[in-house]
Amino acid sequence: MDNPYVGYGHQVQPSEPYRRGVQLTEAQADALLRKDLRKFCALYSKYGKDSILLGCLAYNCGPGVVNKSSILKKLKAGDRNIFKAYTSHCRYKGKWLKGLYKRRIAEISLLFSI
Repeated sequence: MDNPYVGYGHQVQPSEPYRRGVQLTEAQADALLRKDLRKFCALYSKYGKDSILLGCLAYNCGPGVVNKSSILKKLKAGDRNIFKAYTSHCRYKGKWLKGLYKRRIAEISLLFSI
């Protein structure tokens, strides 16, 4: 069985004390979010200022999605015209969701430095 998710989307690891259905405090959830984002941003540290944007997308979609994405391919090639590629990650279970599109717009607006 897959590990449950708690807080703001943290996947519980076998060594962690969190369990499905247990309510976290806001401070606990925030700490887990920050820990996860640091981990995902570190995966893309060689991309400098874009590591935060890539880490955020990896947190939401998984690093496998990011590693195969046209976003990463473009950034590797030095092409920073990634708006359309980034905002294309708006599907959940195959369905395009307006809320995810709005989230991607907010993320790229806040985290992408030109």
